[in-house]
Parts: sequence; structure tokens; C-alpha cells
Amino acid sequence: MRTLIRWTAWLLLASLLALAALVLHTVYARPLKIDWFFERVFIEYAVDDPELLSSMRMLPPWADWFSDDLTDRSPARQQALQAKLRDDLATLREYDREALDEGRKLSYDMLEYFLASQAEGERFALHDYPLNQMFGVQSQLPTFLATQHPVASEGEARDYLARLRKIPVAAGQVMEGLEAREDAGILPPTFVVEKVLAEMRLFADAPAAENILYTSFREKLAKLPEAEMDATTREALLAEAQTAIVEAVQPAYRRYIAHYEALLPRTTGNHGVWALPDGAAFYAWQVKQNTTTDMTPAEIHAMGVSEVARIEAEMDAILVAEGLVEGSIGERVQQIAARPDQIYPDTDEGRAAILADFDKIIREIDAGIGDLFNVRPSAGVKVERIPVFREQTSAGAYYNAPAFDGSRPGVFYLNLRNTAEVARFGMRTLAYHEAIPGHHFQIALQQEMTGVPTFRKILPFTAFSEGWALYAERLAWEQGFQSQPLDNLGRLQAEMFRAVRLVVDTGMHDQRWTREEAIAYMRDKTGMPETDVVAEIERYLVMPGQALAYKVGMNRILAMREKARSALGPKFDARAFHDLVLGGGSMPMALLERRVDAWIGEQAAK
Repeated sequence: MRTLIRWTAWLLLASLLALAALVLHTVYARPLKIDWFFERVFIEYAVDDPELLSSMRMLPPWADWFSDDLTDRSPARQQALQAKLRDDLATLREYDREALDEGRKLSYDMLEYFLASQAEGERFALHDYPLNQMFGVQSQLPTFLATQHPVASEGEARDYLARLRKIPVAAGQVMEGLEAREDAGILPPTFVVEKVLAEMRLFADAPAAENILYTSFREKLAKLPEAEMDATTREALLAEAQTAIVEAVQPAYRRYIAHYEALLPRTTGNHGVWALPDGAAFYAWQVKQNTTTDMTPAEIHAMGVSEVARIEAEMDAILVAEGLVEGSIGERVQQIAARPDQIYPDTDEGRAAILADFDKIIREIDAGIGDLFNVRPSAGVKVERIPVFREQTSAGAYYNAPAFDGSRPGVFYLNLRNTAEVARFGMRTLAYHEAIPGHHFQIALQQEMTGVPTFRKILPFTAFSEGWALYAERLAWEQGFQSQPLDNLGRLQAEMFRAVRLVVDTGMHDQRWTREEAIAYMRDKTGMPETDVVAEIERYLVMPGQALAYKVGMNRILAMREKARSALGPKFDARAFHDLVLGGGSMPMALLERRVDAWIGEQAAK
């Protein structure tokens, strides 16, 4: 018996040692299975990003070790991430791709494309502006804390306070990066510094009790039941938040302000990235990364000019039918946008009505497109106003993904700084783009995929996601949801907006257009409000190449659909096509085209 026990103990110990060795090998060497490598890549990136973990909410509450910390924004961490990218790419290429099944080959190709693209861009690691009017740390971090850090318990409230107190650490890391960029000759355009300074001064000078970091915290605490938190504890936490804002947050922002005030006289105008060191190569990389094609800036510019002419003719026909024959397309569209029947009151009631009407539009199309999709997301979507503190420099609208644990739906954020910017004739198209069947369908379905590596649930390829959202606008029109002439004008205006982007983005960054030339071109061609046009042009100046993804992606998806329709004839099924496009998640255009071609072959053989 003792011998049996001894042998059993030895076998158990040997098994544990073997398991430990396997775990260590998986963590520190090339995992034996590529599936394990796929998950290791995701896990290693995720655990190094506390804010990403809080945003995704994939882990159960008992595994929350990260919610009291902020993501490291230091140059040292960025360099470590770049080294990890190179190592992961080298490890991936050690696997025999040809030995994989089709699903794993697709995962391999997607990860290889992403890692290779990022590795190629390593030399451009400093070619951005950490403090900017669109997605700068100075606005993104407060927005994240206000909208995505959960406060459903006292523990989560104290995590929130810990994060507030760490904002000076994050600011120091950002400052390191700013100084590195300036040493490399990479300075933001003048308007970026001016606008961010104005935004930060308002943020830092407001009383702590009026700061979004306090007011949002107060609102979250107020939702907790008395059994979860008594009034005394709630007031004590609010007092701590007020102290943290005064002693940690506001001084950090004053440090940013002082730095940008000193930087402003050194800026050299509102230039595209051609003016930066190695600017032409940087822009070419951005074009490739954002479109996931091999198109050159010159090819994209020519495509934009052609598309603008086509869409202009279609818009002109509607405007003429409305009795508007004089002036540019933009001027005539502005006349319609200024009509009383197109404008909501610029009041709290008017803003509430806009949000309610958007919600109604979304519910209507959600109930009416069953014949286009077999698979639909389980996560819901709602419409909310962009936080007031950042709406002056924000885009007109954007979408935030749902939480993985179901605690937060997808959110379509709308800019309501001025209700005159939200003309009724453009509302349907905007709702279809941001919510259903656009971003919400694509992103929520990607998150809900099963049987794929985790990285495929979150990896973004801009041409795919934005191309799909623009395609969704057209799809809704094809199904009769913009049947009124002015609704169709709204759709065409939105498509014109994306076609104009091809022209002005390449114009400013490749052909050296001025900011003012780009603003005039977009205003004349689209008829968008001046404030929207300025915000958009300034967006492209700090996000070079991103705006190209929409129209390039849409045109590629349309071309794939028409290729399938032509090849399959009566065998073509729109529902199956859409399920195929969305069912693999976001991917480069070349991989999507290969996937569609394979599907065409399979359907033709049936």
C-alpha cells in the first residue's frame, strides 16, 4: 500500500511539474499550439493596459486587480510594446501556416498583417500629437473615467478615487513623450495648441464640484441603493473626489497648460504631415494602414475627385427639383439645412427631442431589416449626448462599443453643441451609420463571435469598420428607408462628405493644401455647417489617412457584393453575403476579398 501511495504521489508530482513546464513554455517560449499563442498575444497586451480591461469588462469582478490603475503612457512602455510586436511577429512566422485549417489560416493572416503593419510603422512612433483636440489624453482620460469606469460598489468607487490620484503620474509620462517629440522636430499645428489650451483652461479652472470627474461620480453614487452605500459613506467619497481633483487633477492640467503655452510660439502654422521629418513616408504608411490597400495618395486623390463629380450630379438633381438652381452644391444644401422645418430649437427640450427622434429612427430600421441579416447582435444600442466639456472640438458623432459582460450597451454619441448643426434630412443616414445596421451591427457582432481567438473580437481595421458603416447607409437607402428626396439628399451629402475626405486628406498631407483651402473645398461641396467643416478638417490634420478608410472600404465592399451578385445570379443571397462579411470580424480588405471569392466558389458549386 505504501508503495502504491508513493508511486501515486510521484505521478501526481510529475504531472504537476509537467503542467508547470507546459505553462512556462507557453508563457516564455513558442507555445506548442498556435491557439495558445493567439491567446497569449492578447492576454499580454491586455494585462498591460488597465484602462482597456476596464473598458472591455471581460473579467469577472473577483478578478479585478486593475481598476485602481491607469495605463502606462511613458516612452519606455511604447518602446517595450514595439519590441514585443517584433518578437510576436517572429514567433508567429515560426508556425507552419500551411498545416493550419482555414479558420486558423485566417486568424494567422489577420494577426500577421496587423503585427507587420505596426512593426513597419515603428520609425513613426513619435509622429503624433498626444495632446490634441480630437483624441488627446487631456480629454480621453476624463471621458474614460466618467463614462467607462464602473461605480457599482464602494470598492469600485475607491478604485475611481485611486485613478484620480494617479493622473499626475500619467501627465508626467505624457510630458516625457511631448519632450521626445519636440526634440525630434515633431510639433503640432498651431491651431491644435490653441484649441487644446482653451479646452484645458476651462477644465482646470472650473470649480471641482462642477468638473465632469466629480459630477459623473456623484451621479453614479446616487444610483447605488442605500443598502449598498449609506449617505455618510457617499458624502465622504464625494469629498475625497473633490480633494483629488483640486490636489491632483487640476495641478496636472496646469502642467500641461504651461507646457503648451511655452510651445505655442514655436509652432509653424497649420500644416499637413508633409512638414514633419520623414513626413512623406509617414503619410504613405498611414494611407496603407488605414485603407489596408496598396493605393497611393495620388490614386486616392484622383478617386476622390471622380466620386465628388458623380455624387455632385445626383445631389444637383434633387436640389433642382426642390427649386434650388443657383449657387454651389454646398450653398444650396445649406439653404435647405437652414429652413425652419429642418431645425430643432436650440434648447434643452430641442436636444431631448433630437435624441428621442434618433432613437425612434434606430428602432424603426432595427425592426425592418430582417430580410437582410440572418445573424444580429444581442447587445443593445442607445443614443447619448457627447459630454459637454469636449463637444466644442469633437466630431459630430461617434460610436462606443458595448462592454463584453453586457453591463454597458453600444452607445451612439451625438454632438449637440448647436442644434442647428443637426438638420432633420441628415438624421436617418447618421443613425444608420453609427448604430443600425452600421457600427453597432459590425462591432457588436465582432465582439460576440465564438470559436475565434480573442484578438479577433477586438482588432480594428479602419477600412473594414468604416467601409461597412458607409455601406450600411447605402443599404438602408436600397431598402427604402430614405425614400423621401430630402432623406436621400442627406445620404448623398454623407457620401459626398466621405468622397471629399479623399480629396482634402491627400490634399493637405500629400499635395500641401492649406487648412483654409481644405475648409473651403469641403464647405462648397458638402453644404455642411461651418463649425462641422472646421472640426472635420482639423481632425484630418491630427489623424492623417484615417478619413480615407470610409470611401475606400465602402467601394471595396460594394465591388465584392456586385461581383458575387454577377457570378451567382439567382443563387446570390444578400443575407448570406452580409453574414459572411460580418461573420469573420474586422479584417484587411485583401483578406475579405479572398474570403468572398472562396464563398462565391462554394455557392456556385451548389
